[in-house]
Amino acid sequence: MEKLAIYPGSFDPVTNGHIDIIKRGLKLFDRIVVGILNNPTKNPLFSVEERREMLELSLQGIGRVEVDTFEGLLVDYAIKREAHAILRGMRAVSDFEYEFQLALMNRRLNRDIQTVFLMTGLRWIFTSSSIIKEAARFGGNINGMVPAVVNQRLREKFGHRPPNT
Repeated sequence: MEKLAIYPGSFDPVTNGHIDIIKRGLKLFDRIVVGILNNPTKNPLFSVEERREMLELSLQGIGRVEVDTFEGLLVDYAIKREAHAILRGMRAVSDFEYEFQLALMNRRLNRDIQTVFLMTGLRWIFTSSSIIKEAARFGGNINGMVPAVVNQRLREKFGHRPPNT
């Protein structure tokens, strides 16, 4: 039986830390569905369609990964996709309490779907979409922190030219 995991998030935008979790998750699961949460209560920088496109471009050449979008409860989406697990990345102790609460609620809602945590690689421990957006907003150099397509889209979104032009 194929082991499928859902890797949920807003991915606004996707970072190299996210890509690292996906690649490492593929060592544990047969397939991963990267689920972009369409949360109407949030005000993302990029539309769901833009986030999906950036993820698909960033994951080119990496097999066994699908990008999808969903609304509502994650466990309901996991059931719909026939997933065995929810994959989550944790950067630091500060992530633990929130992620632990989410995992416990998801377990209460559906005991058959497990949550698997992967610690972010040390290289990405201080990388977050929020911090990257803030640096990009003011023209900071985010090369190497995000896939090239994301770097380009952030520069376009904030009206900055590429470095050295």
